[in-house]
Formats: sequence, structure tokens, C-alpha cells
Amino acid sequence: MTAESAGQSSADHAGDKDPLAILLLGPTGSGKTALSLALGEQFNGEIVNCDSVAVYRGMDLGTAKPSLAERARLPHYLIDVADPDEAFTAGEYSRRARTALVDIAARGKLPIVTGGTGLYLRALTEGLFAGPVRQEDLRTHLRRSHERHGELWLHRLLARLDPVSAERIHAHDISKLMRAVEICVAGRRPLSQVLATPHGARDPLTGFRLLRIGLNPPRQALYDRLNQRCAEMFAAGLVEETRHLLARYGRVWALDSLGYRQAMSLLDGSIGLEEAVAAAQQGHRNYAKRQWTWFRREPGVHWIADFGGAPETLQAAAALVRENL
Repeated sequence: MTAESAGQSSADHAGDKDPLAILLLGPTGSGKTALSLALGEQFNGEIVNCDSVAVYRGMDLGTAKPSLAERARLPHYLIDVADPDEAFTAGEYSRRARTALVDIAARGKLPIVTGGTGLYLRALTEGLFAGPVRQEDLRTHLRRSHERHGELWLHRLLARLDPVSAERIHAHDISKLMRAVEICVAGRRPLSQVLATPHGARDPLTGFRLLRIGLNPPRQALYDRLNQRCAEMFAAGLVEETRHLLARYGRVWALDSLGYRQAMSLLDGSIGLEEAVAAAQQGHRNYAKRQWTWFRREPGVHWIADFGGAPETLQAAAALVRENL
């Protein structure tokens, strides 16, 4: 197995004495949790979650969070830090994750950031663009219009306001669509133009050398694993978990996530169990494709062509860490 580097240097050198931080990238189901635990135990590390749904309490089966037993092996940060009816933005994630990195490194530990939410990772490493603050009145209006006109309405609206961003953002990614429309309306120019300006992103992460390790398992093998994992989620009680969340929080935006969306359709009676499982499987496969596309744009990634739990993967990843410590 080879670790293929997309850049010349092994890590981003912000300074010779800066501590190292590991960024584990890859599509859902590729084994990032297994690799993060193995590296953490080998190199005295602690883990920072980078999954936008795993931050929510009670959303366990549909997110494939590390189990309680796995979390007991090493300290984990930014898991179960918000209720599903709370707003948790990329900006909030960036602030908390940066605080965690500093705290971990100050105690002589190795920070390991792992997860598949590319926007959160970019917010952590590059900072956020200077967009307008949240407009709660506008968001309330958009939510009501979304409920009235159907699930594709926000995407159609964004396509009129900013075709470039609409091409990039998935039609069912409500949180990103909402923010993009909000920026277009409140900022009076398209999100794509804001991001294209020289100062579109600001406040990049400093004080760390970043080593990016990406998992790139064979595509069909990953799809087979995702199909199995989705079926196991439903068998383990995803529908009951969704029923409980609905009863406690109502139809909050967090429940539009993969798996929960299909479980809600099943509870509504609009689809049956077999169709719900198949839809979730297709959704996860499509999400993996989008993650591959996103992470291929990350600079300096050392790609390993296997799952995170493979012994050869740990060997290759550990060698990269040792080279950069």
C-alpha cells in the first residue's frame, strides 16, 4: 500500500516549533474512527469530532458516532455538545474546535481531527468568509416557505440568486442552502462572489503544523459497506430513535440528515421499511461521492487507498505521523 501525497511537504509548516495536528479525511464509512483511535493510542492523542450531525445529543444510530466504549478509550471533543433544536454553525464549530486543539496541544497530547463534514474542516483550517450575521427573521420566512412549497424550493431559489453555489450545494442540504440564500439576500451579492474575493476567507488557523491523511478505499467496497451499515442502523432501532427525537424536539432541521430523513418518511407512512432502507443507502452513497469531490480539493493530502481499520493503513498513517512529529 502507498500513501500518496498531493503536496511536496509532509505538513503545513506554520513554524518549526509549532505542534502537530492530524486531520483525518475521507468519505463516510471509510474507517476514520478506527484509524483515529489507533493513531491516538499509539501517539498519545485526543480526538476532535468534525461531523456536523454528531455534535447533537440523542442522534446516535444515524450518525455512526463512536460508541461509548470507543469514547472511553480516548478523550473526544465536540460530540453531544448541542440539542437537535439548537443552531450549531460552522463558525461555532470552528471556535470550539480551535479551543480544543490548543487545549490538547498544551497538555502535550496530539490533536486528531476526524470526520466527514468538509465545511466544518474548512472553517477550522481556513476561517470563515466575512458574510452577514444570521438573520433570524429571514430564516423564519425561508423555513415557512420551504414547508409550504416543498423540499426542493430552497434549491430552486438559490439557483435563481446564485447558480454557481446552487450547482455546488446538494438540493437536500437544507442548512447550507439556507445560509447561501441568507448571504445572497442579506449581503446583497452571491455567496460564490464572496468566496471568490481575495479576502473571502479570513482568520486561518495558525500555531499548528497540519498533517492531512485521507482514506480512499475501493469505491465498490465502500458502497457495499455503506449499504450494510444503513441496514444495520434500521435494524438497531433508527426508526424508534427518530420517533423519540420527533416527540421531544419536533421536526427540527437536524432531523433532515441522512437516515433520519428516511426514518421520518417511514413514520409518516409515505414509504415502507424496505424503501426507507434503500433510500438511505442511496443517500449515503451519493454523500460519499460528494465527500470525495470536496476532499480532493484539500491541499497536501496523503491518500491511503484502503479502509481505516486495515493494518496496512495504520502502518502507513503511523509512518506519516512519525515523520512529522
